[in-house]
Amino acid sequence: MPRLEDLSEQARQGHLNFPCFDHDDAPFVPLAKPLSQVRLGLVTTAGIHVRGDKPFASGDQDCRVLPMDTPLRDVVMSHTSIGFDRTPFMRDPNITYPVDRLRELVARGELGGLGPNGYSFMGALRSPRTIEQETGPQVGQSLRTEGVDAVLLTPT
Repeated sequence: MPRLEDLSEQARQGHLNFPCFDHDDAPFVPLAKPLSQVRLGLVTTAGIHVRGDKPFASGDQDCRVLPMDTPLRDVVMSHTSIGFDRTPFMRDPNITYPVDRLRELVARGELGGLGPNGYSFMGALRSPRTIEQETGPQVGQSLRTEGVDAVLLTPT
């Protein structure tokens, strides 16, 4: 992972001035039941996918579906960015996609269950609104259809 001082001025300014969106209207809804009864969904922006699926490409605004029973050895990262180090993910994918830890919570009865699928995005500078306006709402509808009560969103 490069240091800011090693980047060109244009790349440095691009990282330092990344446009962040304000969402003052985003609803917070308290859980209506205890976690031991909650079906949890897992969504990540880490650009991961099941081995053999189409890798993420630069600017990709699509989503990849990861069936929840996929072994972690079959989950790979194709996120393209100079802004992070993949080493922790390669050592333990649960750093980014904590499916094993969530399965343990379910097994102990502390979490009601997991949705049938996880979902992965890879954000991009060019058109983050596509995820906000198209693919994100599609995943939201899928999660609702799958009976998910709450979602854990994990970053890169």
